Amino acid sequence: MKSDNLCPQSEIELFPVFSEEDTEEVSALAKEIWHEHYDPIIGKEQVDYMTEKFQSKEAMMEQMEKEGYRYYRLVSKDGPAGYIAYRTDSEGLFLSKIYIGKKYRGRGYSRRVMVFLEQCCKEQTLHRIWLTVNRNNTASIAAYDKLGFSKIRTLVTDIGSGFVMDDYIMEKVIGP
Repeated sequence: MKSDNLCPQSEIELFPVFSEEDTEEVSALAKEIWHEHYDPIIGKEQVDYMTEKFQSKEAMMEQMEKEGYRYYRLVSKDGPAGYIAYRTDSEGLFLSKIYIGKKYRGRGYSRRVMVFLEQCCKEQTLHRIWLTVNRNNTASIAAYDKLGFSKIRTLVTDIGSGFVMDDYIMEKVIGP
């Protein structure tokens, strides 16, 4: 599979997710990253629920087939490092998922992903990347701040089974 690497000198490459095998790999990675990162923030029970509802192989396949999401695996020279998912519409590019494994954080991978996403925006004449982030996820909020995102507003979403997502909406304006 061809990589969509926009940073040839970087040690991270982006590979589009197409096959069920790729999706299974991303789903397994999602469970690992989510439990490591989110259990202390929202609790194991909600993480179990959310990974099954939004990060399972079946959920990802449906998002790609019916909702226009594009998934990419982030692969370093040491192996799978994380993944992203986004969709575009007239409002801009919605960065639904950007998750990097703990041992790969702090290496500039998020910044390299932003180069890729900004290029996607330019190719489609989109002027905005936006995302949601849990209001208690201080480490990710700080990373998004460094990447040029600003908090726009809060959003509380009922996701079922008694769980809610209590988020900030953040955006980054992309120049012409």
